[in-house]
Amino acid sequence: MQFVRANGLNFCLERRGSGDPVLFLGGTGWDLRDRPNPLDGPLAKHFEVILFDQRGMGQSDKPDIEYSMADYAEDALGILDALGLGSAHVVGFSFGGMVAQELAIRHPERVRRLVLAGATSGGAGGSSYPIQEFLDLDPETRARRGLEVMDLAFTPEWQAANPAEAARLIRERMILAARRADDVALETGKRRQLAARAQHDCFDRLHRIQNPTLVIAGERDGQAPREFVARLAAAIPDARMIVVPGAHHTMLGGSPDAYEAIIAFLRDTG
Repeated sequence: MQFVRANGLNFCLERRGSGDPVLFLGGTGWDLRDRPNPLDGPLAKHFEVILFDQRGMGQSDKPDIEYSMADYAEDALGILDALGLGSAHVVGFSFGGMVAQELAIRHPERVRRLVLAGATSGGAGGSSYPIQEFLDLDPETRARRGLEVMDLAFTPEWQAANPAEAARLIRERMILAARRADDVALETGKRRQLAARAQHDCFDRLHRIQNPTLVIAGERDGQAPREFVARLAAAIPDARMIVVPGAHHTMLGGSPDAYEAIIAFLRDTG
């Protein structure tokens, strides 16, 4: 890991692999200390993958102000500047896909190819599920509701038919949520990130994205519903959309389909 200065803040960053640079923008609450992450996946076998803790997250700065999606896009631009990169491929997952839209709209010349996975446009295109509503639920209810939203197969009926497996999944999610829960600055940063997420709306500006774009939806994803992801893809000129197996949290890890499609797309020079 290293620390770089960008957009007036200090960011914790890690790079892995070699080849064309890929700036990977992660989801809500992502922290470089949590493994595995995209640095450990197949992208780093073909490209130089760059991953960083976004403002308010991980070991990066947590300024005591409200955050906006424009702030996150400018942070990403600042990372490219700090690393001396005129441009890079950009892959955004979930919240990171929202940031990637802002970046491509604001600074198209800095984005080579764009991948938006598990992300929506907001506004008239439809918004991702408002997960900020879960923040103040008790830990078990929060874990259960999170799983029900992320995976459309995790229904009350499935839970009743598979109580042991449902309990295991809920318990694992509770353990993940409890990590660093006593870090007040981190918790505040997460709330500010979710507040910015709630304001995300790029739909009326998506036509300005002229970069080659791949949009990915998970077939069981209830957090970024497939129909909303389709609206996102339809609004970006010449964007390609694919649907892969998996739920919101597993589409980039539950099967090789998404990464195989991303690698092929980023390597396409046509």
